[in-house]
Amino acid sequence: MAAIELTKENFQGTINDNAIVLIDFWAAWCGPCKSFGPIFEAAAEEHTDLVFSKVNTEQEMELAAQFQVRSIPMLAIFKEQVLVYAQPGALPASALTQLIEQVRALDMDKVRADIAEQQNSGAQENGQEGGG
Repeated sequence: MAAIELTKENFQGTINDNAIVLIDFWAAWCGPCKSFGPIFEAAAEEHTDLVFSKVNTEQEMELAAQFQVRSIPMLAIFKEQVLVYAQPGALPASALTQLIEQVRALDMDKVRADIAEQQNSGAQENGQEGGG
């Protein structure tokens, strides 16, 4: 399955309706994006159970801003509606495959518990600073 074009209109539905979504932020003028594109597309063909999507940063500036895209290509990955990876840079095929396997193996109950713990400790720290 080829990568789908992600826009602000279909973004939330795509994230909510799929277990794992990979997002390639790119632009037509970007040389590294052009070299990463075929690697991303090949991975999409190989891993048909995942959703591979592309965001054209020139057309979808609001989405690019939401993800604070400063350098492209940038890869973001959601698993069960949680952003678990976001890094700029083109990856070789082997590294992308390894990353996909790591994301598949993530224990999302543990990830959510870690996020909740970080949020709770941050709230406590903020409360202590204000009460002292």
